[in-house]
Amino acid sequence: MALLSREQARFWGGVVFLLAVLGGLTYSALVVTDWLKDEQRMPVQVINFSGDYQHIDIGRLEQKIRRSQPGSFFELDVNDVFELVESQPWVYRASVRKQWPNTLKIYLVEQQPVAQWNDDMLLNPYGDTFETEGITLSLPRLFGPGGSEKTALEGYNAMKSLLATSSMSIADMSIAELSLSERFAWQVQLKSGVKLNLGRQKFIDRLQRFIDVFPLLSKQEKPVKYVDLRYDTGLAVGWQTDENDNKQS
Repeated sequence: MALLSREQARFWGGVVFLLAVLGGLTYSALVVTDWLKDEQRMPVQVINFSGDYQHIDIGRLEQKIRRSQPGSFFELDVNDVFELVESQPWVYRASVRKQWPNTLKIYLVEQQPVAQWNDDMLLNPYGDTFETEGITLSLPRLFGPGGSEKTALEGYNAMKSLLATSSMSIADMSIAELSLSERFAWQVQLKSGVKLNLGRQKFIDRLQRFIDVFPLLSKQEKPVKYVDLRYDTGLAVGWQTDENDNKQS
C-alpha cells in the first residue's frame, strides 16, 4: 500500500478538521434552536397593547393570541398574530412587532361607529360594516339592502350636512332613521318624529324643499306627522291629530 505524501496527509487532515468543526457547529446550532424553541426558557411574557380604544376587550384579545401562539418568543409568528388581531370586530387597523427579549407590542386603531346598520351591524365612516358584539350605542339607524351600505351612508351624510346648515332646530331636525328601499327610494325619520318620503331622485333637492316650507308648516295648529315630497312641485302633508286629514300644497 502506498503511503500518503506529507502534502496529502496535511490536506486530508485539514478536511477532517473542517468536517469536525462543521459538525460541531451544526450540533451547537441544533441545541441552541431547541433551547430557543423551549417556551419555558423563552416565553412571551408581555403583550403590550397601545392605541386609542374604548370597546376592544383587551383581556379577551390577549387570551386569543396566547392560545393561537403557544410557542416561544422566537417561534411566535407575527403575521399570524396580525391577521388574528385585525379579524376582531372592533379593530380597524393594527400593527404587531416583537421586542427582545420577551415582549409582543401591538398598536390598535379602533373602529369608529357612525351609524347602526339593519339593527345588527355598525357602520364606520367609510361605509364598512362590523359586528356590534352586544354593545348598545345611541346612533342613527340606517336600513337598506345588502351592498348598499356606502350609498346609504353617503346619502345620510349629505342630508345631515344640509339639515345642519338650515335654520331649523338641530336637536329636533337631525336624522334618527334612514331607509333605502330595494328600488333605492329614500325615507327619513327625524328626531322630532316627522317622517319624510323623498323618493328615488333628487332627494337632496326635495329635502331642501321641506326645509324651505317647514317654518310655515310648524305654525299650523296640528303637528306634522309626515311629508311626502315625491312631487315635481309641492308636497303632501299628514298631520298627527288626524291621519286621514291630508293637505296638498
